[in-house]
Amino acid sequence: MTRKITIDPITRLEGHGKIEIFLDDHGDVERAILQVPELRGFEQFSVGRPVEEMSRITPRICGVCPTAHHMAAGKAADAVFGVEPTATARKLRELIYNAFFFEDHTLHFFFLGGPDFVVGPQAPAAERNILGVIGKVGAEIGVKVIRMREDVREIMAYLGGKSIHPVSCLPGGVSKGLDEEHRLRFLETARASVDFAEFALQVFDDVVLKNKAYVDIVVGEAYKIKTYYMGLVNPKNQVEFYDGEIRVVDPDGREFAKFKPADYLDHIAEHVEPWTYVKFPFLKKVGWKGFVEGNDSGVYRVAPLARLNVAEGMQTPRAQKHHDRMYDVLGGKPVHNTLAFHWARLIESLQAAERMVELLEDPAITGVDLRNLPTQKPKEGVGIVEAPRGLLIHHYKADERGLITAANLIVATIGNAAAINMSIEKAAKAYIKGGQVSEGLLNMAEMAFRPYDPCHGCGTHAWPGGGPLTVMIYSQAGELVHKLQR
Repeated sequence: MTRKITIDPITRLEGHGKIEIFLDDHGDVERAILQVPELRGFEQFSVGRPVEEMSRITPRICGVCPTAHHMAAGKAADAVFGVEPTATARKLRELIYNAFFFEDHTLHFFFLGGPDFVVGPQAPAAERNILGVIGKVGAEIGVKVIRMREDVREIMAYLGGKSIHPVSCLPGGVSKGLDEEHRLRFLETARASVDFAEFALQVFDDVVLKNKAYVDIVVGEAYKIKTYYMGLVNPKNQVEFYDGEIRVVDPDGREFAKFKPADYLDHIAEHVEPWTYVKFPFLKKVGWKGFVEGNDSGVYRVAPLARLNVAEGMQTPRAQKHHDRMYDVLGGKPVHNTLAFHWARLIESLQAAERMVELLEDPAITGVDLRNLPTQKPKEGVGIVEAPRGLLIHHYKADERGLITAANLIVATIGNAAAINMSIEKAAKAYIKGGQVSEGLLNMAEMAFRPYDPCHGCGTHAWPGGGPLTVMIYSQAGELVHKLQR
């Protein structure tokens, strides 16, 4: 019998999951997997629903990234009814979405991923959280983080109807416009968010980049895998969150494919394993070769670092400056260091803030032409956006009454599912030797998934959820030899 370490539940992610680490006879890691054992099933109970309701139903998949599902569903509904949003509606959707991106990325850095660096990867577990971060950077900064997120969420709540589960998207447009008073008020918030994003990047610089021990971890082999990358780009091949074409580059950074959202099935297929409900998307033209790295593997990655690797640059000047610095420091494109997702996330947060300013400085955003009414018979449509955690695909088929007959959702986290397992295994092999394990070393293994900011609420759900973290280590005879509990 193989010795096994179970980390259940894993911490500082959205949703539920556990890590199983299997040891060989010498106590070294033989294999490690991220197991997601609960099923949610949104694709099935969407059948029979009106297409226009999907932008209100699918945000309930997750309370962390509901705006991503709202926008993907809204764009899919546009496609089903063959209608384009008005110019004003497009600007308002993009404003809401960039506000969401900024807020979500801030949440991850300060509350979820950042504590591993700000407080320390092997600091006591009770300190690796937002309170520990505040203890390190000061209460004044902690208040600043919370207030900035609150101010930006006000933009989302005003235009989206709700800050958590928005209801604004309609086929062909939006349900609410922006008046001049709120434009000026939100412009002040947007400008403040640019300053805050610069501040967050300075925190990363001071805490991580000026700490040789942390830099060695970031660039080390334990947190590095070579894969393909996939993300949305605009016509200039710049990082894009709301719209555009999907671009894929190979592990050497060469363009492998570029396609429109409606053609995604020509390029993406999904593999299943018996030990998890999560599916493993892969590049159809390469094929599924297992959980392996390199050009011959169909595994690809999505989310912040992938988007920067795929693109030729950022859309905004300040973000471009930080983009260039990151690649100078890490040796040029593509960067395969998984922990660099944290850095890329902060650069994206800055672009989102700058785009909010650009949109709100445009007086046309207060236009009153908010919707093009659908006139075509409903059919089939695909809506794709970049969720903070990666490419998000909503694909609906409808009958002539506009009722869903089939739905396919490839949620953002699932795009990284194979890579997350590969990353966890590589880190576990690097840090767990001879059966020696501690809570700090287990956190080093967990650090391999946090850069992806996985949200398994999107595809899975546990009830009633929660529970303390317990690690059980068994002998080859199946006897409990050690127990760690949080």
